[in-house]
Amino acid sequence: MGIFDIFRNTANQKIEAYLTRGAIILDVRTKNEFSLGSIKGSKHIPLQELPNHISTLEKLNKPFVVCCASGMRSGRATKLLISKNIDAINGGGWQSLAAKIN
Repeated sequence: MGIFDIFRNTANQKIEAYLTRGAIILDVRTKNEFSLGSIKGSKHIPLQELPNHISTLEKLNKPFVVCCASGMRSGRATKLLISKNIDAINGGGWQSLAAKIN
């Protein structure tokens, strides 16, 4: 086990904890990217449209695991959600997230 495995395990545990709490997977990729594949049951809101959906997400009263293609956009989306007092974590790329939860 390498030093970075400790961080990966911690991130995996955090994602698992969120999902156990009923977190919604939020995919912030473009419509075209989402149409090419996604995590079953995930909610899709492209990053550029996310500010327009904050009140809808607040009403769900759930935590979110945010994903995209690589983790960059989901990182920005997570920061936005947290700034609006919405409980969210960055789940990274959707394919690696799917592998972690399946």
